[in-house]
Amino acid sequence: MRTPLTELVGVRHPIVQTGMGWVAGPRLVSAAANAGALGILASATMTPGRLREAVREVAARTGAPFGVNLRADASDARERVRIIVEEGVRVASFALAPSPELIAELKDAGVVVIPSVGARRHAEKVAAWGADAVIVQGGEGGGHTGEVATGVLLPQVVDAVSVPVVAAGGFRDGRGLVAALAYGAAGVAMGTRFLLTSDSTVPDAVKARYLAASVRDVTVTTAVDGLPHRMLRTDLVDALERAGRLKALAHALRGAARFRRISGLSWAELVRDGRALKHGRELSLSQVLLAANTPMLLKAAMVDGRTDLGVMASGQVAGVIEDLPSCAELVERVMREAEEVLRALRTPPFTE
Repeated sequence: MRTPLTELVGVRHPIVQTGMGWVAGPRLVSAAANAGALGILASATMTPGRLREAVREVAARTGAPFGVNLRADASDARERVRIIVEEGVRVASFALAPSPELIAELKDAGVVVIPSVGARRHAEKVAAWGADAVIVQGGEGGGHTGEVATGVLLPQVVDAVSVPVVAAGGFRDGRGLVAALAYGAAGVAMGTRFLLTSDSTVPDAVKARYLAASVRDVTVTTAVDGLPHRMLRTDLVDALERAGRLKALAHALRGAARFRRISGLSWAELVRDGRALKHGRELSLSQVLLAANTPMLLKAAMVDGRTDLGVMASGQVAGVIEDLPSCAELVERVMREAEEVLRALRTPPFTE
């Protein structure tokens, strides 16, 4: 299936595997790329040195195009961009809007720039700055998310910009792909659906928690870092929502200290990165530290398997996912279902 997305990045299918921290590592990204989708490597939880190693590992596993996701506001964003350019990565994706200068630098090096946005005005801004495409995430999506549902947000953005638009938030199958195409999207991006594959390195016990969840078990909370964050409801989430200021601050300090040791960041850099996530909101010190500590809360679940100590970012779609196919099986299934839906739509419903 050829769309403006497949033409832009050179993949076989209009499907993107999103850059989920601690989840979208070399194994998942290369499996998604080999299946014909655009795999996106998550770099925010990696040191620059580890990022270069991970990019080379993906390249050794696949000859297909892939991308790297990074935070445009990170203190070492320029260094990460240099790695992307030097290693010949095809796509740079951003969770926050990159500056016009950063976009120009990447485009001059032949890198396709695809920021993720959650509002029409953000899509208009990055498109005007030169972004090659945008990923638009509706409120159903996992992690930091907005309030507008995909079915409302997507057509607004499609009508507002001339670059390819990739739909995210609530997608898992071929029916969703066809629906997104009908809205004018050039493809779909899926996070939770790729997390729940056999190629994902997330511990089996954590995957089991996702598979057991109903739609009502996926909630939005601001207790983790002061921003709306969609995740599975757990005892930890309940505890954070009930915690007083002092208890929340102590929890944030312990976790931030662990992340500082892993990341190599100074306390000043950690606080600065945490404050960068404010997005105009007033956050307490504990919320700033929790924002900086969020990677450790995700790691506790996604790497260490500690569902009691970590958070599990999740799209609402987790409540209707029931199996763990390989990336190859998943992509083949999505494309087969999409073709079946399109074929049925071409068949007259009534005969004379």
